[in-house]
Amino acid sequence: MSSFLDDTTKFVNKALRFSDISPGLAKKIITCNSTYTVRFGVRLRGEIHTFEGWRSVHSEHMEPTKGGIRFDAATHVEEVEALAALMSYKNAIINVPFGGSKGGLKINPNDWDKCEIEKITRRFAQELIKRDLISPSQNVPAPDIGTSSTEMAWIADEYRKINPTDINSSACVTGKPANKNGLVGREEATGRGVQYIVREFFRNHDLLKLIKFTPAMKDKTFIIQGLGNVGYHAAKFISEDNEIKLIGIAEHNGGIFNLEGIDVDHAKKYFLKHESFKDYPKAIFIKDASLLLKKQCDILIPAARENVITEKNANDIKAKLIVEAANGPITYKAHSILNKKKVFVIPDILANSGGVAVSYFEWVKNIRRIRFGRLEKRKNIIQMNSLIEAIESMTGTSMPAKYKNSFLEGTNEIDLIRSGLDDMMIDGFQEVKKEFLNNEKIPDFRTAAYKVAIEKIAMSYDSIGL
Repeated sequence: MSSFLDDTTKFVNKALRFSDISPGLAKKIITCNSTYTVRFGVRLRGEIHTFEGWRSVHSEHMEPTKGGIRFDAATHVEEVEALAALMSYKNAIINVPFGGSKGGLKINPNDWDKCEIEKITRRFAQELIKRDLISPSQNVPAPDIGTSSTEMAWIADEYRKINPTDINSSACVTGKPANKNGLVGREEATGRGVQYIVREFFRNHDLLKLIKFTPAMKDKTFIIQGLGNVGYHAAKFISEDNEIKLIGIAEHNGGIFNLEGIDVDHAKKYFLKHESFKDYPKAIFIKDASLLLKKQCDILIPAARENVITEKNANDIKAKLIVEAANGPITYKAHSILNKKKVFVIPDILANSGGVAVSYFEWVKNIRRIRFGRLEKRKNIIQMNSLIEAIESMTGTSMPAKYKNSFLEGTNEIDLIRSGLDDMMIDGFQEVKKEFLNNEKIPDFRTAAYKVAIEKIAMSYDSIGL
């Protein structure tokens, strides 16, 4: 089976067939600019342990470059380079002015306690910071598999210690805790972005017709693979807002299925407590979770990791729509099979880009050193109050309290963040849709997405004379 990096390159090469980009520039776009390997020692439990990690910069057509850091025993240099490439394409599609980067540390976080993870994280950060591979102006990490806002706070603290005079030090990393210069809404961002993409898909009747979907969302069902941060938030928001019924959840050690629907919050609490869905009381437990990918449903959302849908199981997929909430969940060969089956796939470089969109907002907030909405909130409330008083005076009736309170509450930072995310996801979706529908030769939505991304990157290189 070809590697994650090979498949990513194949998807790009497929899109290049429909573009006028020169071979030399195409090669420049595909090629990863640089990958730094670091091996460092940390004294733990009375002896020195050596760890291996990477920071890969795929494209510097815009700076800083942006991409998460994952802590995972299975990670390797090719995976990190593939993920860095995806970051370049994500940023381009939704118009985030960053290049693509990614980091990985070969470690199982469960093997170490919190204090040990902190020592390891800080040492890894030191190695990257002193080589400008973490910097608010050059390379900005974020959380990924195995990391969270906690690790990001440690990294930011290390950067501040090494660069005490950098006024923008908080912007060296995103995904920080809200009380440490982070941004409310960052943790939910990728899952929220998936929700907005699903919602936007159902607003476009020309795309619905391709898979014979009706616009009604209430009669649709979905299965999610992976109930981590992205999977949980995607399932929660899609269920609540779009009212699509969640009927299956697949995890690494088993899954659950219930045609009547699953309460994702209840399921999440059970899984966190028992570390398994075994004996879950409100659904059927399926030991082999891979079988859930083959169950009848309208929408399948892989939200865990790469290569879960391959040529071995693609023919058995019954969903009409697949939304890639994870990075690279469908292999190149599997995607070809799904195309023949007329399964519509919304690719990761679009559906999974909500995280970097809100990371961009956090970076901007850190540079500006003021929260979004700070300057205008009270002014807007005063204007709204004047408008309500005018309406009540003209009509001779009082506005119902629930509407008045809503208007007078004003716009909070989280409202602005969600609005900005929604706007970026819709713009990206519509650009890809336009490319897909206006060029009959383009075979699928993924190819259209890659074409949009690589042509934007090409224009950026062209503008600097490359």
